[in-house]
Amino acid sequence: MLPTKPNFFLTKFAAPMTKQKEWFENWFDTHYYHILYKKRDDQEAALFLDNLINHLQPKPDATFLDLACGKGRHSVYLNAKGFDVTGVDLSVNSIAIASKAASEHLRFMVHDIRQPLGAESFNYIVNLFTSFGYFENEDENGLVLLNAFHALKAGGVMVLDYFNGEKPNLQFDILFEKIIDGVRFEIIKHVENGVIVKRIKVMDGNQTYNFEERVRIYYLPQLKQLMEEAGFTIRNVFGSYQLEPFQAQTSDRLILIAEK
Repeated sequence: MLPTKPNFFLTKFAAPMTKQKEWFENWFDTHYYHILYKKRDDQEAALFLDNLINHLQPKPDATFLDLACGKGRHSVYLNAKGFDVTGVDLSVNSIAIASKAASEHLRFMVHDIRQPLGAESFNYIVNLFTSFGYFENEDENGLVLLNAFHALKAGGVMVLDYFNGEKPNLQFDILFEKIIDGVRFEIIKHVENGVIVKRIKVMDGNQTYNFEERVRIYYLPQLKQLMEEAGFTIRNVFGSYQLEPFQAQTSDRLILIAEK
């Protein structure tokens, strides 16, 4: 029988670690973010999760934490497969949208993942679709993994899905233009000190806004080191949502499966 509530405590609104808003707080909580990314590939996400479930073979009563869950599409799918799922994200707007799907065994909470996630509360933690490496301070990125390690039960598993920064044909300094729902987006990507910076200019009628996204470029040895320093043992490294072996020069994804 599935548990009726998670065996951990999360503050509904976690205290911010810095007074000045960071880029993801400014961008993720705008409705323009949701307009730009409203056409996520849900079919691809479902395929990936099906492959993960087949590989991990979780027990029917397994508990999942979806770390940086956004609007909750992965959480909802995992819950539909019968698992007890908690999704956390710093974006108030994203959690408000996700919470529309909440149920007895599916819950969403606003939470800063740099703060503790509870102790030995989950069997599995997933961090998907490059929802890591957002923090300028490298210690804070490591802290996310340390929090995840402590939140897992003994023998628990974390899945970290990242883009493959070693792939040679990653495109930068290219301007993308999109018009969605009457809103014009101009986007340019480039690299600054090992960080991919995506500058987003939004033109909505007579109003113009500027946002950015920042994500650190990690190679496999760096991610492995961060996870091992947090206490994890790496069990598998995959390079695609079909869970094909990772190839540094050709794989689209860098997916690590690590055990506590």
